[in-house]
Amino acid sequence: MDKKRRNIIRSLVFSPIVAGSQNLFASSEAKPLTQNRLQYSLNAFSFNSQLRSGEMSFFDMMEFAAEIGMNAVDLTGYYFPSYPEVPEDTELFQLKRKALELGLNISWTGVRNNFVNPDATGRAADRELIRKWLSVSSSLGASIMRVFTGNQTYEGFTKDEVKDWLVDEFKTCAGYGEEKGVIVGLQNHNEFLFDSSEVIDILKRVDSEWFGLILDIGSLHSKDPYAEIEKLAPYANYWFIKEHVFPNGTRTPVDMNKIAFIIKNQGYQGYVSFESLSEGDPKQLISSMFNLFKRAYEKIS
Repeated sequence: MDKKRRNIIRSLVFSPIVAGSQNLFASSEAKPLTQNRLQYSLNAFSFNSQLRSGEMSFFDMMEFAAEIGMNAVDLTGYYFPSYPEVPEDTELFQLKRKALELGLNISWTGVRNNFVNPDATGRAADRELIRKWLSVSSSLGASIMRVFTGNQTYEGFTKDEVKDWLVDEFKTCAGYGEEKGVIVGLQNHNEFLFDSSEVIDILKRVDSEWFGLILDIGSLHSKDPYAEIEKLAPYANYWFIKEHVFPNGTRTPVDMNKIAFIIKNQGYQGYVSFESLSEGDPKQLISSMFNLFKRAYEKIS
């Protein structure tokens, strides 16, 4: 077969494929990216008494999350029997397997630390706790781990001095997070940083892509919590939705329409987690909150 004939055959065989591929790529590129990428998670603290008493397990909680249509669960560290010591890998891997069976992610873990502590030895112990549990988070496949500022008497020191401790500790912890591929997420928890400007200041001073914000809508007790939430929204790596906000410290049912609008207007595409702190059946409370938020979010044009 001469060279000219070979070239003709090659052009007949491959031209339709190439043309089809070009059309396919052009069509794909012309489609707008989906704008609704929210994922929904369930926080373990909603079942605090049940998990502590043994009435409920993480597996039960995961089954409930899947049953009501959530995408993920938040597995708080102190509900593991070994806490503050880290669990065995076999325990973590069983949880990962269960999540896979249910079509869930384990998106979050959290520990209890106190960096508002004049005792440098105590801060170092909590720093080591965070380092160890970041390894747990990584083993579970969680993308973010919650930490607190802490709340303790710091007599003899100014608040600005304590903030310097926080920044130093969080910078170190962000380095640990980078090593494990897990973001260290500060939950604003109404215990030391009380308004959005203080939280933002700490985030900017730490200045690490491995240190972020878990935006807790129920922990801003200012005159207008929704204004504070809106200021923090651009910094949020994760959202906690609760059933109450606290204007001037007064417990008030949350306006899901306002929260949904802030989240959608910000263009946030990550996890929104639900946590109930009220008395009553937590399954009913969570289901109600979840449905209210989804309806509010979906009706926003």
